[in-house]
Amino acid sequence: MNDNKNYVKEITNIEDDFAKWYTDIVIKAGLADYTDVKGFMAIKPYGFAIWENIQKYTDEKFKKAGVKNLYLPLLIPEDLLNKEKEHVQGFAPEVAWVTHGGDQKLEKRFCIRPTSETMFSTLYSKWVESWRDLPMVFNQWCSVIRWEKETKPFLRTREFLWQEGHTVHETAQEAKDLTLKMLEVYKDLIEKKLAIPVLQGEKSIGEKFAGAENTYTVETLMHDGRALQAGTSHYFGQNFSKPFGIKFRNRDEKDEYAYQTSWGISTRLIGAVIMAHGDNRGLKLPPEIAPIQAVIIPISLSDKMVMEEAQKLFDTLSKKFRIEIDQRDNYTPGYKFNDWEMKGVPIRIEIGPKDIIAGQCVMVERDTGDKIAIKLSEAPLKLKEILNNIQKRMFEDCKKNMIDRTCSVSSLDEFIEKINKKQGYIKAMWCGDEKCEEEIKNKTGARSRCLPFKQEKISDKCVVCGRPAKHLVFWGRQY
Repeated sequence: MNDNKNYVKEITNIEDDFAKWYTDIVIKAGLADYTDVKGFMAIKPYGFAIWENIQKYTDEKFKKAGVKNLYLPLLIPEDLLNKEKEHVQGFAPEVAWVTHGGDQKLEKRFCIRPTSETMFSTLYSKWVESWRDLPMVFNQWCSVIRWEKETKPFLRTREFLWQEGHTVHETAQEAKDLTLKMLEVYKDLIEKKLAIPVLQGEKSIGEKFAGAENTYTVETLMHDGRALQAGTSHYFGQNFSKPFGIKFRNRDEKDEYAYQTSWGISTRLIGAVIMAHGDNRGLKLPPEIAPIQAVIIPISLSDKMVMEEAQKLFDTLSKKFRIEIDQRDNYTPGYKFNDWEMKGVPIRIEIGPKDIIAGQCVMVERDTGDKIAIKLSEAPLKLKEILNNIQKRMFEDCKKNMIDRTCSVSSLDEFIEKINKKQGYIKAMWCGDEKCEEEIKNKTGARSRCLPFKQEKISDKCVVCGRPAKHLVFWGRQY
């Protein structure tokens, strides 16, 4: 691997300062940039292309599950937001308000969409009349604004892109089934496309979404051992349908309140990819969501035969893969190697005069740095094989990090010792009392990530109070 230290000198070492390393990668790899509005980022074309690949795959999965896309207004009247008490209390500190239209003060305030449960619910109250109208399984791709105090590109910004699914059902069981079905869609996306293993489970009462009866989550672990909530799916029951009057005439010709769900992922998944896979050479992208899966770099731009073969190779590979050919004449090959490594392109294809004579090209793997000489005639087949291997290897490397950073404890002292020694997931038993949950948070900085679907019994007692334990919980410090 070409090691151009001058090129990467602007990147902070990943082990010295992970937070600074992260922001260096965001800027240096051309994913996003800061703007004149604090907490609001500009997503650059390369970063947005990653989001488009995530969006395309997920949207196809949604539509196969019967989801239909729509779009609702950005502004929500204040009285509408206040209809569900627990919900508004959960979002009140982060709401941005519109108070003027032009130079006229508005008679009532409008909040800029932090999430759309209230807007969907008021419309469902008009759209739903009979059980024959159900289910309504809708989703919108949009942006939302939440006035975060601390911001970081992709992970926590005041405006971000996401999808929010909102559904209404005839029965509680149908709604619950849909809630878990969407969680599986997220697991599929994150593991198969982003190459990041997930932990599935239910959020504790203290960590669930404001207004939900149950919140289910897919949790991921980053390179530094901090957890990142990658996606959530919520079962609302009738918590919104009652205050908003979402009734339907049931099969017995009686009025009944409907059952609802909500579920979403956002551009923070791009942050997850950076932090789960990146290294000191920059971004490292899984082939499945990389905007550019391979880049062809002709070693001699002045050599006519090299350029002709490079173009032929590009024309052949671009039929099946996302390919670029780097014909910039103001940079050396070494600079280009490092530039594309920084951008995380999975495969670099080198082709020079000696390769032409040998009837080959050289494919260099971004994740390992290994170089493989490939016959030009076999390039399409070999490229597919190598990309598949990279995708699998990146998932396994990430999984190993998660396993290595997961441990079980049976006392609070052991909890503190383990999380400070090697940050990661801590498995511990819990009695279910929110006071014990809060004590762990105050003493360790860790929060309950989820009650995993696959429960284990590693002890009979709560790790904090010693009373009989009810649940195994994964805990961790979070982003």
